[in-house]
Amino acid sequence: MPTFQGTFTIAGADDWVGRELCVSDWLDLDQDAVTRFGELTGHHHWLHLDPARAAADGPYGGTIAQGFLMMDFILYFMEQTGLRPADAPFTLNYGLDKVRFLKPVPVGAGFRLRDRIGLMKVEARDDGRSLMTTSHTMEVDGIDGPVVYAEWLALWVPETAT
Repeated sequence: MPTFQGTFTIAGADDWVGRELCVSDWLDLDQDAVTRFGELTGHHHWLHLDPARAAADGPYGGTIAQGFLMMDFILYFMEQTGLRPADAPFTLNYGLDKVRFLKPVPVGAGFRLRDRIGLMKVEARDDGRSLMTTSHTMEVDGIDGPVVYAEWLALWVPETAT
C-alpha cells in the first residue's frame, strides 16, 4: 500500500507546498457500494442503482457512481496513505473549494480508482491550528485522464491545541 514518504508535521508543512505528496493504492468499487451509498443518502436515481435500466436507457452503458460518493473517498484515501501530520491527533473538515466531476465514473467488474494527493497551501492560525488545502485528482483504471478533481480544506489541530 503506498504511503506518504517522509515526516509530515504541521510545523514543517510549508516545505511540502506545491508538491505531490503521494498516490494512493487502487480501490475496488462495486455496484453494492454505490447502491448502499444511494440508499443511505436517499439518492435513488436509476442511473446509479439500476444496472439493467442504466444499460438499456442510460448513455454510459451501465450505472455510474454518484459524485458525492467520489468526494467521500477523499477521506478514505487520506487515511489509506497515512497522510496525516505526525503532530495532529485529528482534523476538522473545513470544506471544499474547486470541485469538478470531469467524467462519469462507470461501475462494474474491475472498476477501481485512486487518488493523486498534493499540498497546495498552508495557512497558520493564531491558535496553532493550520488550514491546509490539498488537491485530489482521482483516476479510474482504463479511463484516460482524471475523472474528479477537488481541493479539500482541512483544519489540522496540533496536540498542544487539544
